Amino acid sequence: MATQPIYQFYAELEDYKPKIWRRFQVAGNITIARLGYIVMTMYEMNASHLLAIEHERPYLAPSGKQSSRMELIGRYDIPDIDGNLFDPDNGDATKIKLSSLKSLEPPSYLVVWYDFGDDWRVRITLERIFSDPDLPGKELPRVLEGKGYGIIEDCGGIWGLADLTEAFKEKNGEEYEHYREWLGVDDLETFNLDDVNFRLKKLPAIYAKIYEQKLYPTKASIDLIERRYLEK
Repeated sequence: MATQPIYQFYAELEDYKPKIWRRFQVAGNITIARLGYIVMTMYEMNASHLLAIEHERPYLAPSGKQSSRMELIGRYDIPDIDGNLFDPDNGDATKIKLSSLKSLEPPSYLVVWYDFGDDWRVRITLERIFSDPDLPGKELPRVLEGKGYGIIEDCGGIWGLADLTEAFKEKNGEEYEHYREWLGVDDLETFNLDDVNFRLKKLPAIYAKIYEQKLYPTKASIDLIERRYLEK
């Protein structure tokens, strides 16, 4: 059974239309880094770039009224191979548990920032914290629903993704055939709930080894990341 508090989030890729979103649940005892790996898995991020997690909440004006702008509470990084953080003032995402963020309560946000060049940012809004003694702990993390495929590595960020989405809509041409064969999907609106939940049980552990132990993934891990299991 799930003995830890369960955190339910709504995730959305920032600044992109149509929305690519997920609703998912995790155990409260995971680290902030593990939360990042979970989001990466759901959004087709393959652990080949830098990662950071930021904690935000709606800014409250002196009058107490909630503003549309966000207030940055903290940033969490993964230490480099020498154990150093990008900024000493940032938190260590591998050591801080989600449940220890006392200021994380609805409607505050975490932003998973991946690939500082292409600048992918997924904002995850905390919807609720609850307990469910009947839910087996092995079921977490799990995604409940969503829409849209995710990102495509090294495509140039949201603008490049928009161009590729248009190529998929045409459903013909060399570019379409290349990406259709590579990704194993016929369009970029596809969201396979069962497949993503299968990957959530495997990929975050692989990503932890890449980021935290600085280990190059094995062939078996690469095959999982690249969905070679679909070829069998």
